[in-house]
Amino acid sequence: MNFPLLTVTAAVPAVGAILTAAVPAARRTAAKWLALFFSLATLALAVLIAIRFEPGGDRYQLTESRPWIADFGVRYELGVDGIGVVLIGLTALLIPFVIAAGWHDADPLETSSKRWRPTQGFFALILMVEAMVIISFEATDVFLFYIFFEAMLIPMYFLIGGFGDRAHSGSDENAAAQRSYAAVKFLLYNLVGGLIMLAAVIGLYVVAGNFSLQEITAARAAGTLDMATNTERLLFLGFFFAFAVKAPLWPLHTWLPNAMGESTAPVAVLITAVVDKVGTFAMLRFCLGLFPEASKWATPVILVLALISIVYGALVAVGQRDIKRLVAYASISHFGFIILGIFAMTSQGQSGATLYMVNHGLSTAALMLVAGFLISRRGSRLIADYGGVQKVAPVLAGTFLIGGLATLSLPGLAPFVSEFLVLVGTFARYPVIGIIATIGIVLAALYTLVLYQRTMTGPVKEEVRTMPDLRLREVLVVAPLIALLIGLGVYPKVLTDIVNPAVEHTMSDVKQTDPKPEVAVEAKNGEEAK
Repeated sequence: MNFPLLTVTAAVPAVGAILTAAVPAARRTAAKWLALFFSLATLALAVLIAIRFEPGGDRYQLTESRPWIADFGVRYELGVDGIGVVLIGLTALLIPFVIAAGWHDADPLETSSKRWRPTQGFFALILMVEAMVIISFEATDVFLFYIFFEAMLIPMYFLIGGFGDRAHSGSDENAAAQRSYAAVKFLLYNLVGGLIMLAAVIGLYVVAGNFSLQEITAARAAGTLDMATNTERLLFLGFFFAFAVKAPLWPLHTWLPNAMGESTAPVAVLITAVVDKVGTFAMLRFCLGLFPEASKWATPVILVLALISIVYGALVAVGQRDIKRLVAYASISHFGFIILGIFAMTSQGQSGATLYMVNHGLSTAALMLVAGFLISRRGSRLIADYGGVQKVAPVLAGTFLIGGLATLSLPGLAPFVSEFLVLVGTFARYPVIGIIATIGIVLAALYTLVLYQRTMTGPVKEEVRTMPDLRLREVLVVAPLIALLIGLGVYPKVLTDIVNPAVEHTMSDVKQTDPKPEVAVEAKNGEEAK
């Protein structure tokens, strides 16, 4: 029997969560180190998955399949394609940084009138989210995917509501109310999406007779499974709605600024750089794979919604006064680019969208974590409360600038490659939409540079005059992310070699080929030819 590598990779953080939660309350430091150990062990397993994966091999590799609920055709089926491999790698890579960055975020406050939840619970919940996200990237049984797609909402609800941002301008009671509101809004939005998806999952079983993604796609390709047009469209809308809430796509985005604003910086990274990627990943794997004709039918409307997300998110980010909410609205704009690339239905667009998921995760993590270090020093999320930070904390300001430049997709940094591919892929099939989408690039430069100018340059405000620079732990968190942003910006081939074969399979599912450019060339006989 082959070693169940995919199961073990998801099980390790789950076991780590249980053991971390079981550490006695007086041993907070031991719980932190235990959580970090299990996150690093998961990262090692993710690297092993990448090593064992063969980009030119079968579409789904390292597969596992066992009966689970046989009476309903539910199986425990796992498998990864190139897209799943890179997103598992992103998740496993970011969690150790999330844990290290949040090292003191759940420590009790002596001056607080209310006790915080146990430190152990904070890190246990992070590991549990990691386990559920990883198995979501691995699941090839639709019902199995749905279970973990919904289950990850529970630990996230407690991370947002129970361990919120301490840099709050109001009273303890007001801060608790804001955290509770953000957590409930996050949960309700995603639960509604999940319930609609559940109806679609049941409908899929009625039509297909099973939940296996591989069997359904194979049957559709062979012509042995023929869905009625209206049925396929309804099922597609049920799946897509849930994924659009998770992504989030305008107008289903409003939970994200509240959730990120009220969370600690590491949990905000967990939301937008890890959990939300499940939504865009699922659009590629399930919407396009299960419902190819309906995906093409819905493409014009989805492209318009993605375009609105790009421009709206960037415009609102320009006017934000709260640092974390600015990053949240910027992420809405970036998710618009990702969805635009997916539904442009070109290989460049979908490769760019997949790279965008990875690069957005890295750039947002770098920017948000440095912003968290900044906020923890000053005790305020308001941009107006800062000024001249680069004079007193140059390393903090420098890393903040690099994270911001990556967010605006500066050439030479990783996000530029993915954004360029998305726009090229969109131009090839929808030139007008591609042109309008470039507005997001201009606005990204505006909100990023204005944020840096107002917080880091100018006269030194009295409140930041004694602000310490980044400490060793904080440098160790940020430096690898910056190195990856530069490395993948210079040499993205390490990811594209894994992703491109999976994109070709997806393009085959929807029976699309890239538009061929018509360029006038001079024939040998002197006549013009196409």
